[in-house]
Amino acid sequence: MLPTIEWSGDAVVMIDQRKLPSAEVYVRCRTASEVARAIKTMVIRGAPAIGVAAAMGIALGMRKSKATGTRRLATEFQKTCDLMAATRPTAVNLFWAIDRMKRTFADAAQAGASVTEIGHRLETEALRIHDEDVASCKAMGAHGATLVPATAQILTHCNAGALATAGYGTALGVVRAAVAQGKRVAVLADETRPFLQGARLTAWELVKDGIDTTVITDNMAAAMMGQGLVDLVVVGADRIAANGDVANKVGTYGVAILAREHGIPFYVAAPISTVDPDTPDGSRIPIEERNEREVTHVGSARLTPSGARVRNPAFDVTPARYVTAIVTERGIARPPYEKSLALLVGSRQPAVGSLP
Repeated sequence: MLPTIEWSGDAVVMIDQRKLPSAEVYVRCRTASEVARAIKTMVIRGAPAIGVAAAMGIALGMRKSKATGTRRLATEFQKTCDLMAATRPTAVNLFWAIDRMKRTFADAAQAGASVTEIGHRLETEALRIHDEDVASCKAMGAHGATLVPATAQILTHCNAGALATAGYGTALGVVRAAVAQGKRVAVLADETRPFLQGARLTAWELVKDGIDTTVITDNMAAAMMGQGLVDLVVVGADRIAANGDVANKVGTYGVAILAREHGIPFYVAAPISTVDPDTPDGSRIPIEERNEREVTHVGSARLTPSGARVRNPAFDVTPARYVTAIVTERGIARPPYEKSLALLVGSRQPAVGSLP
């Protein structure tokens, strides 16, 4: 399993995804502020991984706190939570993880726990969130593999693998589980402009695993489908609205429309923590707009003329009508999603192998 993020006691250690595939470099974040900066600058990215990082960052901040009383610690804790919440607005897993840490703090404080004990409980909860994420990805993969034919060419967009989670992956978890079952799977990885997560990260992961991988530019997807070279599409998600609308890396919406036109199933793999029952539909999902340099440059090379305006929305929203099914660790949701997702969210069924 790729070491996306680890807790070392006095630091949060994560692989620097900006440097892949040319260099495998690890960043050691020694403060909560450094964790927040790593999330914002995409040292670590992917909705589940961002949630894990935020939880560990909060725990680290409280571990390093000099507060001697719970009241002062509570003030520092809230500031740290606000710091994490301000990093990236679209991925709901971030806010889900922060809420879990807030509940842990409140429960500990209400029970009269000391500053030291509260810190221990927060650390335990952050590690629990990490381990549950790995377990949920493996359960998700097992469910999703049932949708993969014995021989299949799978198209994916962006990176929804081990690097986007605490390990194993969501969309790539489905691929890995299908391969483990002996299915003959090949992957077409959209390069995913402008940050090239598919070309840099998805391909790197799959090649390391020995899985047949072909990188294509984003504008080749239609041609590949038209030639009969795609059997199904599997992508991840950063937020899923209550009605099944899916926010994912920009370009996903176009892939979904192409899949519908060619009669190809379009699947979304994401943990229950990505489903946001409080967001009724995709129009309510905030879309992060990132720095224009990601579009204008590749490395130090400028691609666009000075003076041209640039847009860089990091995500788009795929309407639920284009989504064939949503794979979660608790099972597979199908239309109408208002009912099927609500049932899965309300279920107490744990992920396979998850902590009690």
